[in-house]
Amino acid sequence: MTTTALIFAGGTGSRMNTKTLPKQFLELHGKPIIIHTIEHFEAHPAVTDIVVVCVEGWLDYCRDLLARFNIKKVSQVVPGGETGQMSIFNGLAALRKKYQNDDDYVLIHDGVRPLIDGEIISKNIEAAKKHGAAITVKPVIETVIQVDEADVINQVIERSTCQTAVAPQTFVLSKIHSLHLKAQAEGQFDMTDSATLARYFGLPLHTVMGSSENIKITTPSDFYIFRAIYEARENAQIFG
Repeated sequence: MTTTALIFAGGTGSRMNTKTLPKQFLELHGKPIIIHTIEHFEAHPAVTDIVVVCVEGWLDYCRDLLARFNIKKVSQVVPGGETGQMSIFNGLAALRKKYQNDDDYVLIHDGVRPLIDGEIISKNIEAAKKHGAAITVKPVIETVIQVDEADVINQVIERSTCQTAVAPQTFVLSKIHSLHLKAQAEGQFDMTDSATLARYFGLPLHTVMGSSENIKITTPSDFYIFRAIYEARENAQIFG
């Protein structure tokens, strides 16, 4: 049995308005976002192998960063696909070539979601081993509504029944790889995430509650929030 991680960073960051670097390579305190993210998996004792899916044209740049920051567990950097779904599949295919057992697990995680920790990785692994799949969620803190075609509210949903699916998302490697192949056979190439894909095919998904701080850095305001939370955490370590 092995536990691996797939970190995908195949986007170009168009909503970040960056002029030179994809968003995953933007730096905070001298360290790129993707390195902040990978270090959580690098440090976790249960994770033995990491594959990074990187935007086309930046693979060597990513490899250089991994060497500069002394990341040892990343065995491969593979190119992304035309969609997020296909980028994840490229990573899964790389892992599946190496790990053939039915008790091998994979944590799928956004390269631009750096505000996780070892505890949430552990909870994902434990839940996936027990239930077969684990999806990190965070609580919904705003009122959720449904609207009709005229943008009139037709239902206010009870917030306590709602959660937001985030990452990591953890699966049996052989199972999620086979479901991706099944999706492609049906002409499905652009599902939102692996949880959506797995649920589409009826795979039961167990949730793992994470922190509301587990944001995805997509826009400039997300980066400022990341910086504020990161620095608050650092100050808490220093000042108690």
